[in-house]
Amino acid sequence: MANIQVNQVYYPKQPVQSLKKQEARSFADQLKQTIESQVSFSHHAQVRLEQNGISLSDQQLQQLNDGVEKAREKGSKESLMLMKDLAFVVSVKNNKVITAMKQDNMENQIVTNIDSALIL
Repeated sequence: MANIQVNQVYYPKQPVQSLKKQEARSFADQLKQTIESQVSFSHHAQVRLEQNGISLSDQQLQQLNDGVEKAREKGSKESLMLMKDLAFVVSVKNNKVITAMKQDNMENQIVTNIDSALIL
């Protein structure tokens, strides 16, 4: 530590960073993480939703997002998510719904290339 005497001006070697800048950076990071954590739908999934007349409520989308987070925490890569009369195959690592179907269309269907299943 340098010898500093009373009434002597001290100049630090590194500039002092403002706390507000650090908070702003962390808020921006949190916002980016929140936006990226929202599940999106592939073109194929969008077509399936339209063909089957499926529209998801905000609550259902939140359930899907929560399911993706739970699957991620368990180390899943591709997951089948069952929600009442709907089924979604989701790429957990990409936050993307690959396909969607109604229960009516699920009979005799085989779902491949998944490593987990969640009942929402």
